[in-house]
Amino acid sequence: MNKVSLSAQQQEVFNLIEETREHVFITGRAGTGKSTLLNHLAFTTEKTIAVCAPTGVAALNVGGQTIHSLFRLPTGLIGSLDLNHGPDQRKILNAIDTLVIDEVSMVNADIMDAIDRALREARHRKKESFGGVQVIMFGDPYQLSPVPPRTPEEKEYLQARYASNWFFDAAVWQDTPLRIIELTEIHRQRDDAFKEMLNAVRHGTVTPTLGAALNSAGNRPVPEGEDIIILATTNARVNAINAEQLAKLPGKKKVAAADVSGDFAANAFPADEDLELKLGAQVMFLQNDSEGRWVNGTVGTVTKITDTVFVTVAGSEYEVHPVTWERYKYSYKQSTDELSRDVVAEFTQFPLRLAWAVTIHKAQGQTYDRALIDMGSRAFAPGQTYVALSRITSLEGLYLSRPLRPSDVIVDPDVERFMGRVESLGQLLEG
Repeated sequence: MNKVSLSAQQQEVFNLIEETREHVFITGRAGTGKSTLLNHLAFTTEKTIAVCAPTGVAALNVGGQTIHSLFRLPTGLIGSLDLNHGPDQRKILNAIDTLVIDEVSMVNADIMDAIDRALREARHRKKESFGGVQVIMFGDPYQLSPVPPRTPEEKEYLQARYASNWFFDAAVWQDTPLRIIELTEIHRQRDDAFKEMLNAVRHGTVTPTLGAALNSAGNRPVPEGEDIIILATTNARVNAINAEQLAKLPGKKKVAAADVSGDFAANAFPADEDLELKLGAQVMFLQNDSEGRWVNGTVGTVTKITDTVFVTVAGSEYEVHPVTWERYKYSYKQSTDELSRDVVAEFTQFPLRLAWAVTIHKAQGQTYDRALIDMGSRAFAPGQTYVALSRITSLEGLYLSRPLRPSDVIVDPDVERFMGRVESLGQLLEG
């Protein structure tokens, strides 16, 4: 891992985590460095930590394990089902000092309570929240929401027991202190006017003046021949755009097959299993380069395909080699009485994806200098428009396929209720 320097805000939060046993939720607008802080914590903490996330892809991004895998949770509604942890699983859960959950906004209340119950039971400390484990959570409820119930019966069950489906309405948090800290220093955007617009979209407080300014900035044609990515709302729209553009290019397409080994679920693949490319294809990088030549989200054009792929970015041509993503699993080593993080699967592929278009959901966490936002007929999820707009570094890089409408800005009222409890970093420093 490349060494990172924390901002003063990030350092104060790190110190709070490291020096106390408090449960903490770290949130913040897009680009405030939540991922940077999480990675720093994972690699420098003196505590024994386990890192997990709600989906395979999210777990892969933070070098952790999925929640369901780490806690051996059944799929679907958990409720009061027996968790039946075996001796090996209990040893793993007993070795954890601090549990780190990334993208916690995607975790529903039922799963959060199941995590609590699993730790209490496995550690034989049923009267202590999470069995005495410190819980640190990262995420932004204004961006990602929990997966909705699969059936009417699940929906009815959750509605009868919880104020909402969100993690923060889990029973465990009704009588367990939770410190909620919002990082406020934005590293992605430098333009104060654009920051103000994004904040208004995030909170659903867009005035007619701000809305007009956003639409005015984005109402222009995309320059011909420019590598500008389209952010769209649906997979169908993205796949159609990419297939259409690839078909337009002359020549025969070449396919790079991924090398997959070990226990790697197909829905957790970090790149295409079969990557289809042609000369001239617009692609996006899926990993930061160790030499700093590109970052996750950089867009370029394929200029040569041999055993490797050559991609031109901003006038410079780079040779791109396959990279390996590793999937981890925690285990307990009796010889050292320690928690171990072991590689259980590997996925090797070029860190590229066709990128004339990408879904807004898959653009989560990425940064683009320029993008065309295609909201289709309407936004259909809370935070969707905010996620799309906040990927872009400046107003100069914003292009809109149609003007944004008030109905495109959707904020969940349960999120507003919860986020009203956020502490300022001034309170943190004083406290």
